[in-house]
Amino acid sequence: MIPKRRDLLKSTLALTGLAAFGVPEWILPALAQGETLVPFTDIPDNVNFEPGPDRRLLDVRTINGPLTAPERFFTTQHYGHPTVDAAAFRLKVSGLVNRPLSLSLDEIKRLGSTELEAGFECSGNRRPLQGLSGNGRWTGVPLKAVLDRAGVKAETREFVFFGADKGEEEVEFRTQKFTVDQQFGRSLPKDIALSGEPLVVWAMNGQPLTKHQGAPLRLVVPGYYGVANVKWLSEIHAQEEEYLGKFQARWYRSLKGETINGELHWKEAAITRMQLKSFIARVSQAGTRTTVLGVVLNDGTPIRSVEVQVDGGAWQPATLDPSTRAKYGWKLFTFDWKGATPGEHTLVSRVTDTAGRVQPTAEDLANKKTFLEDNSQHPRKVRV
Repeated sequence: MIPKRRDLLKSTLALTGLAAFGVPEWILPALAQGETLVPFTDIPDNVNFEPGPDRRLLDVRTINGPLTAPERFFTTQHYGHPTVDAAAFRLKVSGLVNRPLSLSLDEIKRLGSTELEAGFECSGNRRPLQGLSGNGRWTGVPLKAVLDRAGVKAETREFVFFGADKGEEEVEFRTQKFTVDQQFGRSLPKDIALSGEPLVVWAMNGQPLTKHQGAPLRLVVPGYYGVANVKWLSEIHAQEEEYLGKFQARWYRSLKGETINGELHWKEAAITRMQLKSFIARVSQAGTRTTVLGVVLNDGTPIRSVEVQVDGGAWQPATLDPSTRAKYGWKLFTFDWKGATPGEHTLVSRVTDTAGRVQPTAEDLANKKTFLEDNSQHPRKVRV
């Protein structure tokens, strides 16, 4: 059954709460009576958007505004959802610092408070669901304020962020294998960590973080894929050597072939900044009007244009929602699909940023072997 727009709204962020976040109600798509969704034929009817306790997918067809409600924000992790006692919690800052710290949640909040709208996706997010994505308004303190209080030593080259989640891992070294108890960890280089942009966060959309979102404290690195936004943040360790944990050096890598001087060279790279991407989230009809709604994700570089193609025809300009201007937030776009006829159709979007980068096609990424960072144009199949 195709849900009515009023039913979709009930399952997303309530309108009554948006004003508190500075989001005017008029930016949301109009809730026309009788408006219905055009079905996507590339999404099976039996998709389970909550396939397990450690995984939740966003049904992109339910997007009705820029912020994703906490109970619908995607979640995926490797060691489950640890329960952390907020009253007993302490964030440790260790390693190459002048003053090792052990800070309570209240002490962290007293370092200051700022808000940032940022959207991100899991680096494994891809067609046809595109459900490992979300956009929130985060409240926290700049990571730099925490590190400044500790006093970073000059020889520090990077910071490792450990979560409270951990598990047993088998580490291979040549012909040997070792079983160790390992925390989830990711690192950032010194210049990024001290840039003032990453936040140590305790709230999303004006509410304390949920367990699924890393309560009581998480890291948010704007413009980076989800893996960098460490949840249940428990320790920050400053060090000179390169961090080579499983989820830094092995699991989250891309392998891509590049032609240099006429020869194909294979390049491995870490998963860090988000690649430029757009996708069509919903198509709806009200009377004779057919509207396409889509989402742009990027690393903060300004957007030049978004275009939509219908059934392999000419690219046509879409309209960026002027209210979704946050540097690191979702950019929503709409396209007025004129002359939509009954039957099967293919819609695809592409985005271009001011640096001249154009969202690639699947053919452009043919030499990329890993499924991570799939930012290719997504031909969406629909039935009018």
